[in-house]
Amino acid sequence: MVAGPLNEEKEAKVYNGRVTTYVILSCTAAAMGGLLFGYDIGISGGVTSMEPFLKKFFPRVYRKQKDAGVSNYCKFDSHLLTAFTSSLYIAGLISSLLASSVTRSRGRKPSILVAAVAFLAGALVGGAAANVYMIILGRLLLGVGVGFANQSVPLYLSEMAPPRLRGAISNGFQFSIGWGVLAANLINYGVQKIKAGWGWRVSLSAAGVPAVILFFGALFLPETPNSLAQRLSDPTAVKLLLQKIRGTTDVDKELDDIITAADEGRATSSPSSPFPLILLRRYRPHLAMAIAIPFFQQATGINIIAFYAPLIFRTIGLGESGSLMSAVVTGVTGLTGTFVSMIFVDQIGRRVLFMIGGVQMLVSQCIVGGILAAELHDEGTVSRGIGILVLVLICVFVTGFSWSWGPLGWLVPSEIFPLEVRSAGQSIVVVVNFVFTFIIAQTFLAMLCSFKAGTFFFFAGWVLVMTMFVYLFLPETKMVPLEQMDVVWKEHWFWKKML
Repeated sequence: MVAGPLNEEKEAKVYNGRVTTYVILSCTAAAMGGLLFGYDIGISGGVTSMEPFLKKFFPRVYRKQKDAGVSNYCKFDSHLLTAFTSSLYIAGLISSLLASSVTRSRGRKPSILVAAVAFLAGALVGGAAANVYMIILGRLLLGVGVGFANQSVPLYLSEMAPPRLRGAISNGFQFSIGWGVLAANLINYGVQKIKAGWGWRVSLSAAGVPAVILFFGALFLPETPNSLAQRLSDPTAVKLLLQKIRGTTDVDKELDDIITAADEGRATSSPSSPFPLILLRRYRPHLAMAIAIPFFQQATGINIIAFYAPLIFRTIGLGESGSLMSAVVTGVTGLTGTFVSMIFVDQIGRRVLFMIGGVQMLVSQCIVGGILAAELHDEGTVSRGIGILVLVLICVFVTGFSWSWGPLGWLVPSEIFPLEVRSAGQSIVVVVNFVFTFIIAQTFLAMLCSFKAGTFFFFAGWVLVMTMFVYLFLPETKMVPLEQMDVVWKEHWFWKKML
């Protein structure tokens, strides 16, 4: 009923070459784009739990936090506070549409450079903010950077990687996100001890560091062979680049597939935009995944942990330092899980990791919801032991996400699209991701206030749905060359009916 192994003809077509130092260095530099996204995810929840930051920009939330008569679940419920977190994603989803055009017509490298410049500008504005409007302007600029990076970096990694290691190399994007989250959590924990109360400025302005790293790294990046073939119609240039990145002169098989895919793409695509093309019937499976996978990635509830972990831990009674240190612990856990995924994703496949992670997240969320329903009431706090148990269970949840829906939510969409709709497909992935990230970021604190512990059961229900979706509808794509990916849809029990 579900997708099986590849047929013999497709298995027989293996490209020559090895993993060269040139590819490793190029992909490492490009993957630094994940640092931008990860740092932003980690930093926002930390600074919004710092009392000097709340007192300066969100005084009503600060007073509510100190009011013993306000329910534990409602102390941080503020639309303005959530706007600080979620405004980035509005800018990100809009800019990702522009990034699609840049990535397609100018190449992957220029989009990565734009991402670095915009993120650096956002870091400078946020760190120097004198009022809430400057804070949100900084977030909007960060959003432009994240939109361009999330659109271009996953494509770059998938196109540069050899097929047999595409999963491990592409998961470098999520691995960099994990490092960004961890770095942000460590900085938040360190600067909240600054007595003068300006530690939040350090947290926000330090976002410029990964932006500078990405910018100078991107200056030396080559374009991908697929992008050159799509834009230049020069087989010689593509062949020379392929020989360099594969470490062999015998690249004719891969070159033929790339040139054929580029020629077919030019014959069928619109000269102005690939978006109308992706609506055609033959791209229906790709479009379905471009919408479903990023939606489900956000429906796991991971961003309620990533954005608001310090606030959640303060809700259950941990102090400011304890809550920020707990966020550090979850950051280390997530990074470790992503590393495990990088090791095994090309051996056991995408579908198995998706389903293992789904079961793990489902169980941990249900237990957390049950504990909070039984132990945390509108007033008072839970015991230290219960608080530690909740932290452990959240780490179990984060681990499940970080070796499944975290990295694979970016990997699978980046490898399934034909070249002619690849930039449009990735833009749809980013837009859907940001739309639902915005919705969850904007509504979670109100949801927590209304649903209380039931919030965790709400997201657990979605985890069950998405795990079943993967089992039924997602074909396995491990080690399949990008230019041969159409076969997985033709062999799938459901999608072959659509083609």
